[in-house]
Amino acid sequence: MADVLFYHLTESTLEDALPGLLERSIDRGWRAVVQTGTEERRDALDQHLWTFRDDSFLAHATDREAHPAEQPILLTTSDANPNQAQIRFLVDGAAPADLAGYERAVFLFDGHDTAQVEGARMHWKVLKEAGHAVTYWQQMPDRRWERKA
Repeated sequence: MADVLFYHLTESTLEDALPGLLERSIDRGWRAVVQTGTEERRDALDQHLWTFRDDSFLAHATDREAHPAEQPILLTTSDANPNQAQIRFLVDGAAPADLAGYERAVFLFDGHDTAQVEGARMHWKVLKEAGHAVTYWQQMPDRRWERKA
């Protein structure tokens, strides 16, 4: 069973929070897949990860490009895992089909978006009932994460 983390964004945007989490995943030696709710969001994150910081970028590709299996970070709208990622990020209401084979799944949801909050609650309930170890992390005013459950 995968560890499932729910990150409740209240102080920063997905674009602010995701790159740091991806960097930590890569530092662990993990491959990552980021599943978005729409192709538009996938494409916007694709551009953002190349330019999010002047002194850094995250090597990645989208599922539209050749050789997805070779990518350390793959951005997709599907529930496939072509790069054999150990960690799956789900954003903008994306829903997982099956978390078997992942060490960790991370739901990032906007605390100012009622639909995303309700979706996270539903996923929490389903995944907890399925036997996954679930934890809830809320962003504090200083943008640090505090475990709440």
